[in-house]
Amino acid sequence: MLVNLISAKMSVGGIVALSITGVVLLALIIAMIIIVPMKLWFRALVSGAHVSMPKLLGMKMRKVDIKLIVPSYIMARKAGVKISVDELETHYMAGGDIDRVVKALIAAHSANIDLSTSQAKAIDLAGRDVYQAVRTSVVPKIIETGNISAVAKDGIELIVKAKVTVMSNMHLQISGASEDTIIARVGEGIVTTVGSTDSHKMILESPELISSTILEKGLDRGTAYEIVSIDIADIDVGRNIGADLEVARADADKKVAQAKAEEKKAMAIAAEQEMKAKVQEMKALVVKAEADVPRALAEALRKGKLSVEDYYNMQNIQADTDMRNSISNKNEETTPSNKPLRG
Repeated sequence: MLVNLISAKMSVGGIVALSITGVVLLALIIAMIIIVPMKLWFRALVSGAHVSMPKLLGMKMRKVDIKLIVPSYIMARKAGVKISVDELETHYMAGGDIDRVVKALIAAHSANIDLSTSQAKAIDLAGRDVYQAVRTSVVPKIIETGNISAVAKDGIELIVKAKVTVMSNMHLQISGASEDTIIARVGEGIVTTVGSTDSHKMILESPELISSTILEKGLDRGTAYEIVSIDIADIDVGRNIGADLEVARADADKKVAQAKAEEKKAMAIAAEQEMKAKVQEMKALVVKAEADVPRALAEALRKGKLSVEDYYNMQNIQADTDMRNSISNKNEETTPSNKPLRG
């Protein structure tokens, strides 16, 4: 009887313990379902890219975007790319673009391009579009330059537009120069090539001179691209720079000559004014001297050095001189047509 009582008590305790354990497990399962998205876990499981519940829970607690990491991981594994969830998570936490890296790795794997996961992550963190770089390695990219002005030796301006076909150089995607450097170097090559020709007609007749000369210079050195070809898309004849320079030079010479003439004119006017001032000064001296004559005559009469008769004789001579001067001036003013006719 006692044994039956003890066994009954133990069975009741076991049932309670099992019940509590079941409740705790059920609560844990419900919590896991709430915290961890079961759809992603199940999707990864059936896709052959299994991700454990603890790993998903850990990423959730680290505030990693599981909805981005898990689909990218599934896509990479299905494409045959060897990459781990931890690598994707660390790249995400470093601020990288998971989607572009995974797509770049898949594209490189499909095209048999040697691109490691660490290299793809480094290119992405360097700010380059790694997926676009892989695509450009497979399908060349065309870069168009703007209108580039160049002047030949004959002074004629040519406006050239070129198309540069490039492929990505995956080994220099991090440290290599960008497209802007390619465009700048091609523009420099166009200006140099056109400027070294004797006549612009040579370029118009053989545009390939520009392409061949530029390609020989190795303009893609140190850049993230390899130049496949350079094609001249358009050439237009611009201004006659040589003639414009000659006109500008002639205009400048004209202005210099005008300035020198104005300077000489100003100097002549100044000299004329100076001479007029000197004439006025001499006239003033003459007037002053004439003013001294009456005083000198009076002084001579007073001292007896000059008699009254001498004075009157001098006056008569002066009057006669004035009359002769007057007659002479009238004769000079009279023209032959004004002379009276004799009958």
